[in-house]
Amino acid sequence: MADHGHWPIPESAISERFLTAGGPGGQHVNKVATACQLRVDVHALMLGDTALARLRTLAGTRLTQSGELIITASRFRSQEANRIDARTRAAALIARAHERRAKRIATRPGKAAKARRVDSKKARGAVKSTRGRVSTEG
Repeated sequence: MADHGHWPIPESAISERFLTAGGPGGQHVNKVATACQLRVDVHALMLGDTALARLRTLAGTRLTQSGELIITASRFRSQEANRIDARTRAAALIARAHERRAKRIATRPGKAAKARRVDSKKARGAVKSTRGRVSTEG
């Protein structure tokens, strides 16, 4: 197993392809396959149901119907740097899928907060009660 970033990904679950990167760069970028397309078989990772569901949400279109996570790295000019970048990003994404959200603890307003709320409502009501029609009797 290779430990890339936060989460170990077994080598058997990884396949790599190197492609020519798009964008600026002139002759070098057009003839050298430096961009790395990393494919990770999510089913081989043996993720739990909740982690898999979170990974589906986080990965979005990067996760195929067949359960392959596709990461394309073309930030760097060298093949090896892009390879490491792709693996690190995949590991970080899988690690994020394992994070649990903190459970929210329901709280109630205290006595002072309730009193302040009632006081402000009464003050507002007092202002509104002074409004009304002007009497023409005089």
